[in-house]
Amino acid sequence: MRVLVTGASGMLGRATAEALLARGDDVTVLQRRPSGLPCAEVLGDVADPAAVARAVRGQDAVVHLAAKVDVTGPRAEYERANVHGTRTVVGACRAEGVGRLVHVSSPSVAHAGAALTGVGAEPADPGTARGHYSRTKAVAELDALAADSASLAVLVVRPHLVWGPGDTQLVGRIVERARAGRLPLIGSGAALIDTTYVDNAAAALVAAVDACGPVHGEPFVVSNGEPRPVGEVLARLCLAARVPGPRRGVPFAAAWLAGAVVEGAWAASGRRSTPPVTRFLAEQLATAHWFDQGRTREAFGWAPHVALDEGFARLAAWYAAANGTDAGAR
Repeated sequence: MRVLVTGASGMLGRATAEALLARGDDVTVLQRRPSGLPCAEVLGDVADPAAVARAVRGQDAVVHLAAKVDVTGPRAEYERANVHGTRTVVGACRAEGVGRLVHVSSPSVAHAGAALTGVGAEPADPGTARGHYSRTKAVAELDALAADSASLAVLVVRPHLVWGPGDTQLVGRIVERARAGRLPLIGSGAALIDTTYVDNAAAALVAAVDACGPVHGEPFVVSNGEPRPVGEVLARLCLAARVPGPRRGVPFAAAWLAGAVVEGAWAASGRRSTPPVTRFLAEQLATAHWFDQGRTREAFGWAPHVALDEGFARLAAWYAAANGTDAGAR
């Protein structure tokens, strides 16, 4: 199969492209900087119609991962990458006769701040989603699903909190804060959360490419399906990186208020660095969010193959290799 993967410079995009290559697919990648992958590559912005048209031409399927993933910056930047970028990809798929589009979204598009316990892929809602990222991803998901038709089958996949070796988004930020002594436990730390080891997320996207067609026009949540207390997840990630885990607790109300103040200060000053806390982060660390994936596994014929404990061990080995130490030493 000829498959285009957008956003292959990111951890999940790269892992997905590698999984497709490993099974013999003809893969092309599109992103703004070289990926180093052994496949055809188009360098460009996902919101640039000319670049996207070049990448999409001749493809059987597209896996669209490219997005702005952050907690700071003006909404216009998220709109360009997440909304206009998705519309550009959809338009190119239609113009070039691509038959399958797997659009990668996020469970945060259906998160209004309350706990999500054992739910499926609830409808995306830009009006209640939290922050520029989640709101623009909600709009993008709705646009992608609206394009589902007899000629272009569309599936939406929402991987939840993807992590693994080399991750700079989730693991990298947690480790950086822990190393600096700035990783508090918000709330009790007992809220159950789902996460997804990167190899499982990539395998789910490959399975979605194969399922797309007979299955279409709906969103699916993907995770390891092993809810753990958020305090345990943070502690295990820190242990793998050999940095101190959370040592102090902050009440949720105080963290949420601090997030509101910090967000205002960052917006007023135009700072682009990652703030120490945001309202969205406080909610994510203090409320439960785990999912029923029965529909996902049935539709894709997929199940996670790397358990969380194995994932933590692999992460520890990666950090040990990067630091020139023994992963077994504690």
